Amino acid sequence: MTKVVEKEMTQWTSEEKNEISSKYGCEILFERTTLKQIKDPSLPNDAYMVIYCVNNETFMDLCRGKRVNIFDMYYDKFGPGSVKKIDWGYGRVSPRNWGYKKTESKKKK
Repeated sequence: MTKVVEKEMTQWTSEEKNEISSKYGCEILFERTTLKQIKDPSLPNDAYMVIYCVNNETFMDLCRGKRVNIFDMYYDKFGPGSVKKIDWGYGRVSPRNWGYKKTESKKKK
């Protein structure tokens, strides 16, 4: 088993992150993250854990989108052989309710 590297640097530029949604229909929730962060049950249950290699270092991201689009996104960015595994995340929240904040209703006095 290869060791997953945890670093603060990002792989994706802000311009790339802005066009990911329109080009691939994906969203990166966590980049270069840890398994502890991915195992958070308060995350959406439609998120995928992506394990990939760049320059012989293994990284882990958490993404939302169709699996084939996630693969295409990482393949286009890092090249052939970079994607090692795409698997379900550990979130348990419905995507419809994830990130939802209940608005305060104004009561009549």
